[in-house]
Amino acid sequence: MKETILGVDVTDKNYKEISESIIYDINAGKQSFIVAVNPEKVLKAQKDEKLRQLLNQATYQIPDGIGIILASKIKKGNIRERVTGIDLLFKISQMAEQHQKSIFLYGAKPEVNELAKQNLLKYYPNLNIVGTMHGYEKDEQLIIDKINESKADILFVGLGSPRQENWIIENMKKLDVSIFQGVGGSYDVLSGKINRAPAIFRKFGLEWLYRLLVEPNRIKRQIKLPIFLIKVLMSKNES
Repeated sequence: MKETILGVDVTDKNYKEISESIIYDINAGKQSFIVAVNPEKVLKAQKDEKLRQLLNQATYQIPDGIGIILASKIKKGNIRERVTGIDLLFKISQMAEQHQKSIFLYGAKPEVNELAKQNLLKYYPNLNIVGTMHGYEKDEQLIIDKINESKADILFVGLGSPRQENWIIENMKKLDVSIFQGVGGSYDVLSGKINRAPAIFRKFGLEWLYRLLVEPNRIKRQIKLPIFLIKVLMSKNES
């Protein structure tokens, strides 16, 4: 099931349910596209119809942000669990290891991409990573050929949003891949280039507060959360 928040669809599936659906999609030969949805993207989509359509075109729009959970509660919806992009990457990798599915890592700088691969294998030693490609390659046909030659089941794309989502939409039909996930800056975290918020912050959905404490100049972005919630409240009153 999905809920619509300010015109953007969001799935109410949790990690386990999405992982099970992904296994089904792979075995059925179905192509599926995962995109992370947060308040900032929803606000942008209100002004950018192309972005809104892109987000709604995805198979799974995961609720990546405490603001989405709060919005669902305001609307008396069923979304109760955050599904972050990087944690879903881990869950999918775990599932792929267990079910002998293969993965390709595309995006980021060459050294970041390689470190991300090495560290992902530390978590899941039997994970079948069949290929990698950094995000600075300009030859699109070379990228497509390398991915297809790898025969990967799952493709993680880390080109930044919305570039990665646009790339996936433009190339899905050219690729023999079942599952596409835009993973944003997850490779930077996987490689150790950027540290995640401590577990206590993540547990309570307060990564935004941690990032604000570490990077005070993010205040302009963080102020969008109350703006988003006010818009949700207003839309609820109008309906």
